[in-house]
Amino acid sequence: MEYEIGNMLKEKGFNISCAESCTGGLLTSRLTDAAGCSEYFKGSIVAYSNDIKKSMLGVKDETLNLFGAVSEQTALAMAIGVREVFGTTIGVSITGIAGPGGGTEEKPVGLVYVAVSGPTGDTIKKFNFNGNRSEIKQKVVEAALVLIQVYLTLEKSF
Repeated sequence: MEYEIGNMLKEKGFNISCAESCTGGLLTSRLTDAAGCSEYFKGSIVAYSNDIKKSMLGVKDETLNLFGAVSEQTALAMAIGVREVFGTTIGVSITGIAGPGGGTEEKPVGLVYVAVSGPTGDTIKKFNFNGNRSEIKQKVVEAALVLIQVYLTLEKSF
């Protein structure tokens, strides 16, 4: 799927950057597995701490205080922020709880938000995955790749 995404980005003349929290760079790794990815992949930020989300991605204190690091609002702010940091056409973010700890009744292990920000708008999806930490991370990345592919399929080139 990362090869198809790469081809779609090249065909449209787009580029992409990532902001990852619970996946720790796994999406970036997948996107950069495709040969020639330097034509469209500009960079990523692994923002595990809220301090990095704020200082590097521009996530506001109010967003984190009101909604938390694992929220639709934070995912969107991260996607917009990474897009601005790297000056890319598309910004993708992932924030969630991969476990095994850290979950609550309100925000259980496996809760993840993936956001894509691009020239015609933003999309955010909420997921609830089961499995161990590694399995959840893999599932999140697969879901993110699908979301990127769908976004690019619907996105019109300039």
